[in-house]
Parts: sequence; C-alpha cells; structure tokens
Amino acid sequence: MRNSISRLAASIGLGVSLLAGSLIAPAVAQAEGEIRIAEQFGIVYLLLNVVRDQHLIEKHGKAQGIDIKVDWTQLSGGSAVNDALLSGSIDIAGAGVGPLLTIWDRTHGRQNVKAVASLGNFPYYLVSNNPKVKTIADFTEKDRIALPAVGVSVQSRFLQYAAAKQWGDKEYARLDKYTLAVPHPDASAALLAGGTELNAHFSNPPFQDQVLANKDVHVVLDTYELLGPNSPTVLFATEKFRNDNPKTYKAFVDALAEAADFAQHDKGAAADTYIRVTKAKIDRAALLKIIDNPQYEFSVTPKNTYPLADFMYRVGAIKHKPESWKDYFFQDEKPLQGS
Repeated sequence: MRNSISRLAASIGLGVSLLAGSLIAPAVAQAEGEIRIAEQFGIVYLLLNVVRDQHLIEKHGKAQGIDIKVDWTQLSGGSAVNDALLSGSIDIAGAGVGPLLTIWDRTHGRQNVKAVASLGNFPYYLVSNNPKVKTIADFTEKDRIALPAVGVSVQSRFLQYAAAKQWGDKEYARLDKYTLAVPHPDASAALLAGGTELNAHFSNPPFQDQVLANKDVHVVLDTYELLGPNSPTVLFATEKFRNDNPKTYKAFVDALAEAADFAQHDKGAAADTYIRVTKAKIDRAALLKIIDNPQYEFSVTPKNTYPLADFMYRVGAIKHKPESWKDYFFQDEKPLQGS
C-alpha cells in the first residue's frame, strides 16, 4: 500500500514538475492588452470562473479603449504557480496566502510580487478517514496527509500554524513529515477509495464537502476555528506587470470586483457558472448548498491574512517582517480595506 501511494505522489509530483519546468522556459514579455492567468482547483476560484465565463476582462478593457487577449491555465500547488510567475510565463497567479507570502518575501526589493485581491473567505478543513485521528495530536508515522504543496501551500502553513499552537513555535514543522503533495481531486478520490496510507487531506470546497458526505470521513481541523474567518486564497502579480500594463491591470481588477458582486448576490447563477466552466461532476443542488453556506463570502477584500504572515516571520519561514497586510497587497485606485 505504501508503495502504491508513493508512486501516486511521485507521478503527480513529476507531472507538476514537468509542467512547471515547461512554464519556466524563457517567455516573451507581455504587452499592454494581454494577460495570462493561472488558477487551481475548487470553488475558491469561482470569481475567476465568472470572469472567464462572462468575458469581464475583455469587457472592462473595451471600456478603456483596448482589446485584451486573456489566456487561462490550471496548475496544482503554490510552488508550481510561483515558479510560473517568476519565469514570466504567467502574469496573474492564483494561490494561497502561504505561497503569496513566500514569493513576496523572495522578491522583496526585486520583482516586488504583491497580492492584487482576495478571492473570498472560506473555511478549509483537514479531514481524515482514520477513526483514531480526532485532532492533529493523533497523527502518527502511519498516517499521510495530502495537500497541494508540501511546506508552501496555504494548507501546509495552516497545519504548521496549528502545530505551533499545539506544541510551540519550535515544533511548527512537526507534522510536515507526514504530508504529501497531491492535487485536490486525486486526494479526494484516494481518501474515498481507501486502501492506501493516504488517510487525511487538507482540502478546500467543494472537495471537502464531497468527501464528508461519506460517513467514514470526519473533520480534524477547521481553519475558521483555528484563525477565525479568513481569506485563504488570493491573486498576485509582479510590480512590473502592474506598472507596464496599467489599462490591462485595471480591467482585471474591475472584472474581479464585478465577478465578486455577481457571485455573492446570485448564488444560483454562480453555481451554474462553476459547473459550466470547470465541467465538474457535481450535483447542482449539492453545489448550491455548499456555496450558500453563510460562512462563505465572495469578496475581493482580504480578511484576517496577517496572523499567518506574522507566524511565518516568527518561525523564520519568511525573512522580511510585514508591518501590516498592506505591505503584501497592492493599493490601487480604490484601496482595499482589508486585514
């Protein structure tokens, strides 16, 4: 069993590495009127689904007198997304706050990568099918926890935050040795199938909700209980792209704001958009029940991101200490009022 899941993780890791490697190939700098966007998996990327489905970037570009060509790609894990952004292969990166803070720190004073906007507020669940695992303190060397990227993804940082809270800052990486990088769809399938050492998954919606429909799967950790309501996933870009493409950048920001208003106020249409764009095999009624959860908020305004930033600096995961959330978010024409 151990060999089978190891092969699964290795093959997935190789695929992501090859994909990221292809993206790292030298890329031609993009001119005003072109934008390349990388997203990942799940409902947390619904705003991008709306932007894509309704051609909102193109719409707001035309309002400024330019035609914008939009290219979309899908990756898995903050490491692959960050590599693609730094290679110049994408212009807008979609990933967790963890990868954002890593790349913000790494590019401080150089490319100056910062966040453009939040994608909303959602609880993330660490789930398990092992009845012996009630809390994170119950994990042993026999367990394996799937997450998008080991040590970098926001799920990995949430797990480290929880470990530091449980055992102290010096033990923040205590559970890292039990983690594997596996994309959400594959991890969910493996968890439901059983029969491997992968018996836990730090997930996001709708995958966490789908596996929790199985009576053998339960919640081990809820990030809202850990940190309070927060924005786990964000969009970020380099300072150069923002400065060199002001009209394209503004069209993107305006498109996001319109998408957030649409998704927050018409959940039925938002559910239809998600199914149409992602081609997800999920029942519409079940999906609507998930996104109609009052804990979910589709908004571009970041909420409660700073505690994770402060933690990452405290344990040495980033070298530069942000004084506030504004240090790692761009402040545009309409400044965000976040935290």
